[in-house]
Amino acid sequence: MKIAIIGTGYVGLVSGVCLSDFGHNVVCVDKSATKINQLNAVQVPIYEPGLNVLLAKNAAAGRLSFTTQVAEAVDGADAIFIAVGTPSRRGDGHADLTYVYAAAAEVAAALTDYAVVVTKSTVPVGTNRGVAEVIRKARPDADFDVASNPEFLREGAAIEDFMRPDRVVVGVETERAKEVMAQIYRPLFLRDFPIVYTGLESAELIKYAANAFLATKISFINEIAALCERVGADVKAVAKGIGLDGRIGAKFLHAGPGYGGSCFPKDTLALARIGQEHAVPQRITETVIAVNDSVKRRMIAKAVDLCGGSVAGSKVAVLGVTFKPNTDDMREAPSLTIVPGLIGAGAKVHVVDPQGRREGEALLPGVSWEDDAYSAAAGADLLIVLTEWNEFRALDLARLAVAMKTPRMADFRNIYDRETALGAGFVAYDGVGR
Repeated sequence: MKIAIIGTGYVGLVSGVCLSDFGHNVVCVDKSATKINQLNAVQVPIYEPGLNVLLAKNAAAGRLSFTTQVAEAVDGADAIFIAVGTPSRRGDGHADLTYVYAAAAEVAAALTDYAVVVTKSTVPVGTNRGVAEVIRKARPDADFDVASNPEFLREGAAIEDFMRPDRVVVGVETERAKEVMAQIYRPLFLRDFPIVYTGLESAELIKYAANAFLATKISFINEIAALCERVGADVKAVAKGIGLDGRIGAKFLHAGPGYGGSCFPKDTLALARIGQEHAVPQRITETVIAVNDSVKRRMIAKAVDLCGGSVAGSKVAVLGVTFKPNTDDMREAPSLTIVPGLIGAGAKVHVVDPQGRREGEALLPGVSWEDDAYSAAAGADLLIVLTEWNEFRALDLARLAVAMKTPRMADFRNIYDRETALGAGFVAYDGVGR
């Protein structure tokens, strides 16, 4: 099948590359000529493990191409995926659908034959009907259907998630559209991965409900972690004890500095706004948002307390600033709250991150960037583990302690423990919920 992908951001690029690996002919479109030139030169503008290899393979096979021309991509396409950004709208937190509807208008102008217009972007309930309205208004003669196909990709594991998904959700209203979507995902169906067909509104809401539920688990365990610190319990033991219950599960029960990234912050906020708009307040989700904000501030307080109540004039080494490992994504990362908070309190912050510097230099003004953990820690009064990159999991703690002026560790990912840190020469250690 011929498939057009509108937007070569994270979702659009991963989806396009993976669909081409299924054997489809995929054309990806973006307004940025610079980005398209990069992609045509087989240069991936984002960091996602394995994506560069898969892109090169399918481009060489002639199944994957890139263009700035929507008409070129849409011409003869069986399906057109809209995969543009839906950031939180300034002022009210609603998802900004400007790019989605603009893409729909461009698709309308370029439609030649029947096609399914698929919304891959995360959008509020009712958006797919809005997309259909935009196209019908511009092209009353157009032959098309709309479909909702939300993505569930984890950054750092996106290819695996696309190729071996827990489920594929497809919202459709006609058998014709369903058949097109079934052909697109036939490689997954043949390997018995679940394809869930629903109505448009259900598919739209599934995405928000899933992310809000996962964010709830994170905020829940972070609140339990704060309680553990007060009563002398260990949150890792508590999380294991409840996670072994099959009804709960162990995933997303890891205490830390709060969730971040491109999905959970904006999707929880959007779900809360959808609820308010329909007079059905999502009180749990609203509380999750508030708890997550407070968790980040609590990490600043923990770091300051570990330094005796003040970090003014202190050198602080921060290991990891991306919102999670195996990505260069800095969107809504806890570091964007914690690091400025430390700088505002008078700390001199030195940072190291395997992939975060490209975006982080602009987002974290006032920090010094180092090449590795040991150079960051040299002469430091505090070491903070903020992102659990693999290279930070087996550090030579004794070497770090000797290099530091005052060896203290704030382990906000609980990858070490107090006994190990103190045994290596650290004079103070603090984790989360321990």
